[in-house]
Amino acid sequence: MPTVEESIFIARPPQEVFNFLAKSENIPVWDSSALHVETVGDDPVGLGTRAQGTSKVVGRKFDWTTEVTEFDPPRRFTSKSVEGQLDFTVTNTLEPEGDGTRLTFRIDAASGLGGVFGKLADRFVESAQARTVRANLETLSELLTEHPELGSEEG
Repeated sequence: MPTVEESIFIARPPQEVFNFLAKSENIPVWDSSALHVETVGDDPVGLGTRAQGTSKVVGRKFDWTTEVTEFDPPRRFTSKSVEGQLDFTVTNTLEPEGDGTRLTFRIDAASGLGGVFGKLADRFVESAQARTVRANLETLSELLTEHPELGSEEG
């Protein structure tokens, strides 16, 4: 199972980073592989909340639906795919660090991303995705640091 895990410091309190990450509609703002994401329904974000989206991974587009499987503000937020071609889990772990937050972002995906690329492509896809994740986290950190109004509202 390919895994990509990256960590970054964000100069914002954990609750504000968590609030921003918990809103599905914010994902395309900082994640270059997410083309479109929306929350399903109007209930507040929590366990069982679903989101639908389209991502582009290594040049291929995929539609997916995720469900929140762990919701522990402001420490941990996990979503797992429940529909679509990709079988993946995304875990965000937030820890206080100095006057900000250490965010660890982890993606666990099925080998070959569910057979879409094949097992032989795992290393290539994992390496390419790791570079994308690192760049996305740098974008997220800069965005939240430069725009203090983001994340100040609860999801």
